[in-house]
Amino acid sequence: MSGERATTGDAAGTGRPADAGPETGAGPEGGADDGQDPRRWKALSVCLTAGFMTLLDVSIVNVALPSIRDALDASDAALQWVVSGYALTFGLVLVAAGRLGDARGRRSVFVLGVAVFTVASLGAGLAQSAAWLVVARLVQGVGGGIINPQVSGLIQQLFRGAERGRAFGRLGTVIGISTAIGPVLGGALIALLGPEQGWRWIFLVNLPVGALAIALSLRYLGRRTDPGPVSDLDPVGALLLGGGVVGLLWPLVSEEWEAVDLALLAGGVVLLVAFVLWERRVTARGRTPMVRLDLFRTPGYTPGAVLALTYFSGFTGIFFVLTLYFQNGLGYSPLQAGVAITPFAVGSAVMSTVGGRLVARHGRRVVVAGLVLVVAGLAVTDVVVAVAGTSRATGWYLVAPLLVAGLGSGLVISPNQTITLAQVPVAQAGAAGGVLQTGQRLGTAAGIALVGALYFSGSAGGDQATGAAHGLRATLALTALALVVGLVDLRRRREPSEPTGARGTPRAAGGAGR
Repeated sequence: MSGERATTGDAAGTGRPADAGPETGAGPEGGADDGQDPRRWKALSVCLTAGFMTLLDVSIVNVALPSIRDALDASDAALQWVVSGYALTFGLVLVAAGRLGDARGRRSVFVLGVAVFTVASLGAGLAQSAAWLVVARLVQGVGGGIINPQVSGLIQQLFRGAERGRAFGRLGTVIGISTAIGPVLGGALIALLGPEQGWRWIFLVNLPVGALAIALSLRYLGRRTDPGPVSDLDPVGALLLGGGVVGLLWPLVSEEWEAVDLALLAGGVVLLVAFVLWERRVTARGRTPMVRLDLFRTPGYTPGAVLALTYFSGFTGIFFVLTLYFQNGLGYSPLQAGVAITPFAVGSAVMSTVGGRLVARHGRRVVVAGLVLVVAGLAVTDVVVAVAGTSRATGWYLVAPLLVAGLGSGLVISPNQTITLAQVPVAQAGAAGGVLQTGQRLGTAAGIALVGALYFSGSAGGDQATGAAHGLRATLALTALALVVGLVDLRRRREPSEPTGARGTPRAAGGAGR
C-alpha cells in the first residue's frame, strides 16, 4: 500500500526509489538478477549454519545439567549460570553487534562472532570446574549475540522482493528446529557417549561446524556484503543500552527474586530512558546514533517488534514446561522427552518455508492465521495434560496438538520478521535486527520466569500434571495476547487485496510490507 512504503525514498533499503515499481527475484536458487550476488543462496546457507549452532546451544545444555553437576561438582547456582549466563550475554551484545556490522561490514563481524563462539565452545568442552564452564558459556553468549544480527542484516542486504521472504522463511525453519531439537540431540549424545563425556561433546560438536562456517564465509560472503562507507560508532549509547538490557534480563534469569533484583530492574529502566535521551542528543548533533529512533516510525516495525516480544514470551515456555512434565511427571528419559516435543519442531520447520513464500502476497494475514493455529494447538495441549494426568501415553496424545501448534508457529516467526524489517533501510538492518532480537530475548526470559514460577507452584504438592497445566495456560494466554496484537495491526492497516506487479510480485518493495 502506498501509505506503507519506505519513507526514506529507499525501497526497503535496496537503493531503489520507493515508487520504482515491482522487483522480481531470480527464483529460490537462481542466478544473479539486477546486480544481486549470484552466491547469495550459498551465503545464506553459511549464515544459517552458524545461526543454528548458536540457537541450538540455548536448549541443548538443559538435558546435560545432571551430568555436569556430577562431573564438576557444580552447585545449583553454578548450573543456573550455565543456562542463564549464555542468554544474558547473548542479549547484551545484540544491538551493539548489529550496529557494528552496519558500520564496519557484516562479513568481518560475522567471522569474528563465529570465531569467538567456536573458541568458547572448546573452552566449555574442556572445562575442569564449574567456574570455568560458566565463563566459557558467558563468552559463548557473546559470540552468539555477535552472529545473529549479522544473519538478519545479510538477508536484508543480499535479497530483495519475494526472495527476501523465502530467505527469512529458511531462517524461521532454523529457529523452529533449533529450539526443539536441542533436547533430542543433547539426550542422544549423552546416551551414546555416557554421562561423563556426553555433556562435553554437546559443546565440542560446535568446533567442526564453526571452522567450516568461517572457511565458507570467507569464500561466499564477499566483500561486497560490506555496506559501504565507515560510519561513526556510539560507545556511550552502547554502554547505556547494554546496562539497561542487563538490568532487565538479570532478574528474569535469576532463580529467586531478592531486593537486589528489584534494584537492577529499576536501574535497567532508568538506563534505557537515559539511552533514549542520549540517542536523541546524538542525532540532534548530526552524528550517527547506536539506534536511529525514527526506526520505530518505520511502517510495520513497531507492531512487528511488539508481536515478536509477546509471542516469544509465550511459545518458548512450551518447551520448558513440557520437558519438565515429561521427565518429572511421566518418567521419560531426556531423549524420550526431546523426541516427544519434536512434532512442534517438524510442523514449524515445514511451515516456515511455506510461510516465507506466502507472506509476500498475504502479509500480516499469514501471521494472524499462524497465531490462531498456535492458540488452538496449545488449548488442546492444555486439555490433554489436564485430562491424561501422568499417563505415560500422554506423549502420544500430544502429537497432533503439538504438530498443529508447530505448523502455526512456522507461519508466525519468519513471516513476522519479514514484515517487520521489510521497510528498514539496509544501512540500518543490523541494528534493527538486533533490537528485534533483543526484544525476543527479553520476552523469552520473562515468559520462562513466569511459566516456571507457575509450574513449580502448581507441582509443589507432587502433582506434575497440575503444574504443567498451570504453565501451559500462561503460554496460551501470552500467545493469545500476541494474536490480539496481530489482529489490531491487521485492522489498522485495513489492507485491500492489492494488484500484483510483474511476475506476480506485490508492488511493495520488500514484498511483505503489509
